Amino acid sequence: MLFYSPKKIQFILRLLEKSEFGLIATTRERITTMPYKGSCHCGNITVKVEGELMDAMACNCSMCSRKGSLLWFVPRDNVKVTTKNEAEAGSYTFNKHVIKHRFCKTCGIHPYGEGVDPKGNRMAAINVRCLDAVDLDALKITHFDGRAV
Repeated sequence: MLFYSPKKIQFILRLLEKSEFGLIATTRERITTMPYKGSCHCGNITVKVEGELMDAMACNCSMCSRKGSLLWFVPRDNVKVTTKNEAEAGSYTFNKHVIKHRFCKTCGIHPYGEGVDPKGNRMAAINVRCLDAVDLDALKITHFDGRAV
């Protein structure tokens, strides 16, 4: 599968929109929404997610700063999670117990978390560092002061 960075996708879209030959992108969503795959280190937990990966969030709360994760929030229905051994998949909550931090009990890696947004929609927080073939330098990183919450 071929992966393009978000910057390259935007460049291609601008070229298509300005093309003298009348080439027009059918919809931005169709071009920029892509499937991504990833996993924990040992491969026990695999994640498949569909979406537009343009940015990620770096949180400085006690959990995220220790994990070093960069989070991409997507609707939970856009994510398919599989495990080789269900007993080796763990969950951890803290503070207000709103987010379920999912991790592999074998290798300790946290590929994703689950929660609900303020509107009540089920969401997943994907650790983009666990996704294959993602150019982290091409993402816009937003910093969130989770310690203040």
